[in-house]
Amino acid sequence: MCRQSRRGEAGRAVNTRPVPSVKGADVGRRIGVGLMYGLWKPRVLGAWKVPVTGPVIFAVNHSHNIDGPMVMGVAPRPTHFLIKKEAFVGPLDPFLLAIGQVKVDRQSADRTAITQALDLLAAGGVLGIFPEGTRGEGDFASLRAGLAYFAVRSGAPIVPVAVLGSSERTSRLTKALPPLRSRVDVVFGDPFEAGDGSGRRTRKALDEATERIQKQLAAHLDHARRLTGR
Repeated sequence: MCRQSRRGEAGRAVNTRPVPSVKGADVGRRIGVGLMYGLWKPRVLGAWKVPVTGPVIFAVNHSHNIDGPMVMGVAPRPTHFLIKKEAFVGPLDPFLLAIGQVKVDRQSADRTAITQALDLLAAGGVLGIFPEGTRGEGDFASLRAGLAYFAVRSGAPIVPVAVLGSSERTSRLTKALPPLRSRVDVVFGDPFEAGDGSGRRTRKALDEATERIQKQLAAHLDHARRLTGR
């Protein structure tokens, strides 16, 4: 179980919040495999670079709604994504929670989501983050500080992930999706540490970590484009 502290009768912390389920994330991965490979033609490169065990943070560029599900379906390990709370509507709310995804309020410092994310990393899980904060050009040009915070606080290595081709064209059936059976490339990069090795968590340290992360992610995206020709 994940831990949210409150005071019990003896004055000790009592743990009440459930950790995002690893089994649920594995179910989500299996669903993603069927959907992503059934609807499109993913080409996955560099998946062998993802550490087999231990905490990992996927830093994923974001230009289309299918980027998260695509990574969930093709990644070699079950992944828990930080997903904006606006996506948890209707039947998607219990479904996303059941498959181990983390609901986050982007308008505030969401302590519940922060604690859940840190707990799943402490347990050796994989956390997926869109470091740009929202869907855009998918070029890692503008990063929020959240990725640096989680990486420095947890000590987990970052694996850059480039999703290419998801936003090049739209389906004739629905503009919300890429053309069915079109190719989408997912390129995993080399793991790297965000911190400078000092263990500092000051604002300056996080700003410096964000700068290092941005350079690494931009370099990976350039490499992925050359590798795939996109």
